[in-house]
Amino acid sequence: MSLLDKFDAMTAVRAELTARGLRPFGAINEKIISPTEGTIAGKRVILAGTHNYLGLTFEPECIEAAQRCVAEQGTGTCGSRMAAGTYAEHDALESELAAFFGRRYGIVFSTGFSACMGVPATLAGPGDTILMDSDSHASIYDGVRLSGAEVVRFRHNDAANLEKRLERLGDKAKDTLVVVEGIYSMLGDMAPLGAIAELKRKYGFCLMVDEAHSMGVLGARGRGLAEAAGVEDDVDFIVGTFSKSLGSIGGYCVSNLDQTDAIRFSTRSYLFTASSTPATIASARAALRVLQARPALRETLWRNANMLYNGLRELGFRVGPDASPVVAAIFEDRETAIRYWQGLLDQGVLVNLVVPPGSPSTYSLLRASASAAHTEEQIRHILSAYANLRLRDAA
Repeated sequence: MSLLDKFDAMTAVRAELTARGLRPFGAINEKIISPTEGTIAGKRVILAGTHNYLGLTFEPECIEAAQRCVAEQGTGTCGSRMAAGTYAEHDALESELAAFFGRRYGIVFSTGFSACMGVPATLAGPGDTILMDSDSHASIYDGVRLSGAEVVRFRHNDAANLEKRLERLGDKAKDTLVVVEGIYSMLGDMAPLGAIAELKRKYGFCLMVDEAHSMGVLGARGRGLAEAAGVEDDVDFIVGTFSKSLGSIGGYCVSNLDQTDAIRFSTRSYLFTASSTPATIASARAALRVLQARPALRETLWRNANMLYNGLRELGFRVGPDASPVVAAIFEDRETAIRYWQGLLDQGVLVNLVVPPGSPSTYSLLRASASAAHTEEQIRHILSAYANLRLRDAA
């Protein structure tokens, strides 16, 4: 095999879709009209594939903060956090995130990917063991590979299977890193965090939870699944992103452990990448304030999420096991999923197409996301578009 032969299969898929006039991967948003509407190929569509859970991308307070900051501090830092790239905004956001989560320490990364990759890559090393949920995000997979530790996957959301692997480790279990997510990004299901916290109390391992899709979504204060499950004291490290509920870009890690600052200065994805632009950090700070001040946004989000999830299930679509803002319709074959994706777009609805190996199984997904900014009329339109396709297939 030559160096580039490995890309032949993907090249063939792309060529097939191009020949059919389809662009399900990376469809170009020509104009963004609002948090929930844009134009693609000159046609106005409902954006039902973003993770803009609280709808804050057009929030006036966030926009004003970003505009003010770019005018005062420029367009970029031109430095890493270790060099000249730490501004007062970065330091303030770290303190505010730590306070929001009720933690002593916070670290801000340039992207959510670099946070979720860099933290496990740094926490564990050669001679250590990482136990990870098999459906973990690609960033976590990359991080555990970089760590050099022994990596063992346990069955998705199966606490009993996790315990079997802990038992096999014996005394090493107490020095093991266990990695799970709050809400999983493919099917929208949630980790059995209460049961996993019980195992932590029994075996003493270190627990990291990726709350990327659950921050701002779950918990009385929007702190995520750990808060909703009442097990925050059992979680050693929380990582996540600003690109979901905060409507920005960036990543974070918060913890109560005194070693957190040493971890900061040992994490390559923190040390060797340019720091976030001041405007990006300013908008994230503003969004964090809005998240805390307006809990009604979370209530609206869940109203829309339940309406979309229950509506698809009532139409006969196979969906994930839990209602959440991530609502995936599951298809057994890629061709049907592609046809439905195009059929939805033709009716003014943009969702995400996920096909193997990107999906967590052999199935393909049409993954929609609910937002607090969606109106009931828009949710009904999305459901109507799915229903029309189902009726067409039945005819």
